[in-house]
Amino acid sequence: MEKLSPEEIERRLQELEGWELEGNFIVKEFNTKNWKTTIFVVNTIAGLAEVHWHHPDLEVGFKRVKVKLTTHEAGGLTEKDFNLAKEIERAVEEVLKH
Repeated sequence: MEKLSPEEIERRLQELEGWELEGNFIVKEFNTKNWKTTIFVVNTIAGLAEVHWHHPDLEVGFKRVKVKLTTHEAGGLTEKDFNLAKEIERAVEEVLKH
């Protein structure tokens, strides 16, 4: 998979609410209601990552989950990262509604 240009990365970031560029990663922190919801969010992200054969970095706290996406084998950001970020957004939004 081919790495995206800096211009393409900036354009794609505009389509994602709350995601930021940190080095070779796109990053977002989700705030949750409690530990139980945090674990539901982690499991949701893990399931999506497996389906997409992706390996995000996750930082987990009591009421937060920080997601860091990059395509390790490409050495930077690819279309794959932005596609997964969109899916994570939709799925986590559903988890946080409950």
